[in-house]
Amino acid sequence: MDVQTYMITVGKAARAASRAMAVADTKAKNMALTAMATAIEHAAKVLLHENARDVEAAHEKKLDAAAIDRLTLTPATIEAMADGLRQIAALPDPIGEISGLKYQPSGIQVGQMRVPLGVIGIIYESRPNVTADAAGLCLKSGNAAILRGGSEALQSNQAIAACVQAGLKAAGLPETAVQVIATADRAAVGELITMQDYVDVIVPRGGKGLIERLMRESRIPMIKHLHGVCHVYIDDKADFDKALRIADNAKTQRLGTCNTMETLLVARDIAAKILPPLCKIYADKKIELRGDDAARALVSGIKAATEEDWHTEYLDAILSVRIVDGLDAAIDHIARYGSQHTDAIVTEDITRARRFLREVDSSSVMVNASTRFADGYEYGLGAEIGISTDKLHARGPVGLEGLTSLKYIVFGDGHIRG
Repeated sequence: MDVQTYMITVGKAARAASRAMAVADTKAKNMALTAMATAIEHAAKVLLHENARDVEAAHEKKLDAAAIDRLTLTPATIEAMADGLRQIAALPDPIGEISGLKYQPSGIQVGQMRVPLGVIGIIYESRPNVTADAAGLCLKSGNAAILRGGSEALQSNQAIAACVQAGLKAAGLPETAVQVIATADRAAVGELITMQDYVDVIVPRGGKGLIERLMRESRIPMIKHLHGVCHVYIDDKADFDKALRIADNAKTQRLGTCNTMETLLVARDIAAKILPPLCKIYADKKIELRGDDAARALVSGIKAATEEDWHTEYLDAILSVRIVDGLDAAIDHIARYGSQHTDAIVTEDITRARRFLREVDSSSVMVNASTRFADGYEYGLGAEIGISTDKLHARGPVGLEGLTSLKYIVFGDGHIRG
């Protein structure tokens, strides 16, 4: 079967399954989720074995360290996949929820009902855990899903897909409600993003090159973010110990994620005190620093930052450092160079904190917390299908509600319009 025919077959099956999923009851959906979690736990050895094949091939292809980190499964990440599915099962089912029901002067009642989006196509690179997360979230929100993982994770994704299929079957739901594309042919992506008859929304999770391609070629609406240039601003009213912990964790807890800090901003009045010990922490963890002239004057060994550095999402052991005059300068820098993903302030001044929350136009804005918390699991969403920096239709970590829409509903009693 050629790729186009294969993808149309997948699309038709997904569209049919979406109608069944839209009316599936909560009990059946939760049963499928818990069965998926159990299947993943029981298949842990198989998943690690298949993932090891993918990782070995990635090393042979000389993929960078960040990509291999995202690709690699461990017993802990497998358990986290299972836990995420159970957490989704424990969440309230949003489908059918009615809100805002009010009587109008005519006597009719008007409100809104939450409904599925339909068929969601998800395109992602490396991270095989996305297969389980996306399947779970789409299932609970009453959608069908077509998942197209990267070729570098093909074996891992197919092994996880088998667990997903087992869960759907155990609950009596259509196994075509979640389909993981079985070909590594890049033409499958081109077909998926143009199948308007079968796919309602595309969610891309991957590098800048993938997102830019989809923005050019997709004929289907997308929930996306292009890149994550995340900032931490240490205010001159910051608690010293909190600032050290947060600025350390935001950069070094994990390098290859979109919510990792890429630029550190430090208020000039506190820079001489906070920057030297913080830079020692980074040096001990082999983080390369690139800074402006003021930062380089305070700490030796910092390389000169270029204009391009302030725009860059490194996903690597590199950090840009800039000393700014204060809160206004920090907000201006983020507005100019940020990607509207996640930005944080460290301060004990509540007025400045509130200004930062109000004026920084990002999908997640934080006070005295690491940017690494910008994650669906940490936000109590069970898992996330991605992080959106768009303002329509969803923003920030996209969980169950982000995969639904609202329709108006009207109750009457023989009412007619005069």
